[in-house]
Amino acid sequence: MAGQISPTRSAMLASKASLKTASGGADLLKRKRDALIGEFFALVKDALAAREELSGVSKGAYTSLFGAKAWDSPEAVESLSLAGTGDYAVDMEIESVYGVKVPRINIPERARQANFSPINVGARTIQAATDFGGVMDAIVRVAATETKLRRIGEEIKKTSRRVNALEQVVIPGIEDDIRFIRSVLDQREREAGFTQKKIKAKIEQKAEEAREAAAAQSHGSAAD
Repeated sequence: MAGQISPTRSAMLASKASLKTASGGADLLKRKRDALIGEFFALVKDALAAREELSGVSKGAYTSLFGAKAWDSPEAVESLSLAGTGDYAVDMEIESVYGVKVPRINIPERARQANFSPINVGARTIQAATDFGGVMDAIVRVAATETKLRRIGEEIKKTSRRVNALEQVVIPGIEDDIRFIRSVLDQREREAGFTQKKIKAKIEQKAEEAREAAAAQSHGSAAD
């Protein structure tokens, strides 16, 4: 960059302003990255808890399913797949976490038991349908948490790349420009000082010669 910049005082001021802006931007990005890392590790705990919950409710649901198969007819067990699937819905919103758009999912309250008629379906099948409704809720929570975790992780990588670009490329390049401009200006100042000394010496020499000529002329007039 130094070979492409004009070594002037105005360029020096502009480069110093750019350096201040780049350094400030790097500091802001590092603070953002640190905040996102803190959020990321907090979400890791939530994601692990959601996975653990899913594992637990899945085991309970499959235990209920095995019991239903043992006591109820295949038709009754198959009918549990329709339990509440037609009206299952979640409320999803987009929120911002340090500038990162992430989903926030609100899972609606579900009935404690599936809406089956005990006349046609046994109690174990009803319990299995209810338990698998809990599995569906747990899956949605895992998906929401891990989606949020993934997006924040991607933003951490992106922010780290921007910080590295500023600290390893942009800022060193601006500092090189400043050193180049300063060296040229210092060289010009030394040359200007040397030129001024030469001019001053010539002026003093001419003044001295003029004084000597005037003194000689005055001495010659006095002799006459």
